[in-house]
Amino acid sequence: MRDRPGAITHPSAAFLVLPWLLGFVLAWPAFNEARAQSLSDATATTESSCNFGMAKNQAKGSCEVPMLAGCVVANFPGTTRPWSNLSKGGNTSCRFDEKATDWKTKITGSCGMCKTPQCTARFGVMFDCSSNMPPPIARQSPSRPKP
Repeated sequence: MRDRPGAITHPSAAFLVLPWLLGFVLAWPAFNEARAQSLSDATATTESSCNFGMAKNQAKGSCEVPMLAGCVVANFPGTTRPWSNLSKGGNTSCRFDEKATDWKTKITGSCGMCKTPQCTARFGVMFDCSSNMPPPIARQSPSRPKP
């Protein structure tokens, strides 16, 4: 019996499709449960960050994330944790410095020794500035020229 042109005859072809299909079926409830944040809970946020680079064998590095006037550190949505992130390049370990950070007046990021030719670090913090925003402007009716 001859194979039909275009027919999948190799058993491993099913193994290519099966994991994708299984992933889709398992992820569907998460997509279905996803809800948008209501507008009443939405706040105006902006990010402030600091970054630095280090050379090989440099003992440590640090930077201070600038605080934004009239803003407070935002909480990660759905938690009471500060909304922050850090990214690094090279072989070093980085963290927000617990002793030098109070999340209200000072936020410091630090990294240990750089063990590769160069290392970089970026510390980012989201701020809630909604209390600093002016109230919305009331909608005005269009003016008509007087006759």
